[in-house]
Amino acid sequence: MGCKIILLGTGTPNPDPDRFGPAVAIFVNGLLYLVDAGAGVVRQVAAAGISVSKITRTFLTHLHSDHTIGYPDIILTPGVVGRREPLEVYGPKGLTDMTNHIMAAYEIDIRERIQGLEPANQEGYIVHTHEIDEGVIYTDKEVKVEAFRVNHGSLESYGYKFILPDRTIVISGDTCPSENLIKHAMGCDILFHEVYSAAGFQGRTEDWRKYHSSVHTSTHELVEIANIVKPKLLILYHQLFMKQSEEELIQEITEHYDGKVVSGNDLDAF
Repeated sequence: MGCKIILLGTGTPNPDPDRFGPAVAIFVNGLLYLVDAGAGVVRQVAAAGISVSKITRTFLTHLHSDHTIGYPDIILTPGVVGRREPLEVYGPKGLTDMTNHIMAAYEIDIRERIQGLEPANQEGYIVHTHEIDEGVIYTDKEVKVEAFRVNHGSLESYGYKFILPDRTIVISGDTCPSENLIKHAMGCDILFHEVYSAAGFQGRTEDWRKYHSSVHTSTHELVEIANIVKPKLLILYHQLFMKQSEEELIQEITEHYDGKVVSGNDLDAF
């Protein structure tokens, strides 16, 4: 069956009807690995033609709401439609507390589905959390997953490197320029990296410029990163266009980077 990487969502906290919340699916020989759980993640898995009962492995980059607001959905909805094994979730400190609160909030729903007339499977509602540090955090017959710290303000935040037999995929999560990301991404096949428009940035207020420059990566900064890392394919996601068009965003990259680059859209597959 091979490997397919699908951008389930490329959005930001801003409610863009054309872009669901950030989430990437890596589908390898029938096994599904999710990175982040933005708004609409389960519907997007279905839209990609993948059974949502396969949502059993999820890796959260950090615990900001736009990356986790779909987390209750990946706990609950696959249980409704027949997931038959626990959900394994990997992420930063605070993940277990977040999960326990979600399970408590939906206790009435879960109890009724398991103990009521609905033919539910209790295993599908079990969640195992794994609070991670840097290094190899997951291995199976298809992939090895390495976590590495990135810089996103005061939040503990990670990028992920998926090592497959035929390619290496690096996902930045939310970060300002990170030497650690550069080290782990060197020579990768595909680099998914967040980005904001350097041109659009100039039109933002001073407080927003301070925020974005401290915790996110501009197009000009991403050019510097890509010229060092030299990925075979650079994919922009979690794009903050700041009133610039997609074509203008790409041009900000290609003016000083001659590698292959695309601006990702929801349900793009690679």
